[in-house]
Amino acid sequence: MAEESKNKKEKYSRREFIVSSGTIIAGGSLSAALPEKLSAAEKGVKEEYPLSKGYLVYDSRQCSGCMSCMLVCSLVHDGEASTSLSRIQIDRNVFNPYPQDIQIFVCRQCPEPMCVKNCPTGACHISAENGNVRMIDSEKCIGCKTCINACPYIPHRPVFNVLKNISMKCDLCANAPYFSKKGGPFGEQACVTICPAGALKVVSELPSQKDSMGYDLNLKQHSNP
Repeated sequence: MAEESKNKKEKYSRREFIVSSGTIIAGGSLSAALPEKLSAAEKGVKEEYPLSKGYLVYDSRQCSGCMSCMLVCSLVHDGEASTSLSRIQIDRNVFNPYPQDIQIFVCRQCPEPMCVKNCPTGACHISAENGNVRMIDSEKCIGCKTCINACPYIPHRPVFNVLKNISMKCDLCANAPYFSKKGGPFGEQACVTICPAGALKVVSELPSQKDSMGYDLNLKQHSNP
């Protein structure tokens, strides 16, 4: 009787050991399969981006809708005057009351740039050498339009070049091969230079992000800090 009890206990002990060992081994394998570190997004940590040193703002009260800015934008970047290739966009609606009858759509150089955040190739990036301007490297762009679809504003600020099958966006003329002047946030911008009404300006202070009109400033009252 004592021998039978001893055998049962021994069998139980061996079985318990096997089950326990299997659990440990399985647990070890599972732990090995898990990533050692979680990404910032998985941890719920908001990724921070350096602010741009320059922002293109406008005054809808001054704009006459001549579209000179659109034509010169495409000219200095692509070598031809074409409204479809312009990084800045003008919309005229005679049914809207002044000054909403003419609207200017500029790249906002967003504090959290969704175009940069979602670009799969790094083509849309923040250029530290150009004052943290959000810009697109045409050599890396694969034409997937992710940056366009990720832009939260309508019309989307990145535009698509159907001739080259790539996306483009305002770079404050930091990379404008047909512009004879130094561009970027610390230089000159073709659209600002050519505007006959003085409706465009580059400022260093981040405009209000609370509404879509945060970049529409009364330039007669606004001074660059």
